[in-house]
Amino acid sequence: MKLVTSLTSPYGRKVRVVLLEKKISFQLQVENPWLPDSPVAALNPLGKVPVLVLEDGASVFDSRVIVEYLDHVSPVAHLIPAEPKSRMVVRGVEALADGVTDAAVAVFLEKKRAPEQQSSDWLVLQEKALFRGLEALSVALGEKSWFMGINMTLADVACGCTLGYLVLRFPEIDWRSAHPNLARLADKLSTRASFMETVPVI
Repeated sequence: MKLVTSLTSPYGRKVRVVLLEKKISFQLQVENPWLPDSPVAALNPLGKVPVLVLEDGASVFDSRVIVEYLDHVSPVAHLIPAEPKSRMVVRGVEALADGVTDAAVAVFLEKKRAPEQQSSDWLVLQEKALFRGLEALSVALGEKSWFMGINMTLADVACGCTLGYLVLRFPEIDWRSAHPNLARLADKLSTRASFMETVPVI
């Protein structure tokens, strides 16, 4: 299978980490979906990465759909619990982490616009969502080693990728001091081969 993504996409990184953790072989195709001649739109009508292209040529897109598929493809290192309540908690944390990422991406893109074209109201709205989301992630983690206690799950992967994106795009946000438990989680994840191999680069 082939993963089409950019090296800065936090959603793409989440999929790459899952592929590595589950030891699934894949080909990485790096693309910038913003370029006019990008092949991404031919694979995903929404024109977004990541896209997983299967052996039969079928495209799977949206990172949450992709990781759901991957967790069933290989029995190695299941990251999504089978038990309904635990599954709900893990997918809920993933949705929360992705929501923080959505807000961060929205702020990043808005600030790339000319100052006179930026919407201060939109920026305030997204920044509030970002900081509320970080607070909620911190509360959900609490003093546990992992979101689900003793085992790493997709919840931890998603949160780690969100925090990595903040480091890349918003180094001025001091989430480490505000949420030391998230900092401990990020530090622990950073020692795993899957995270070391997928550090976002510009």
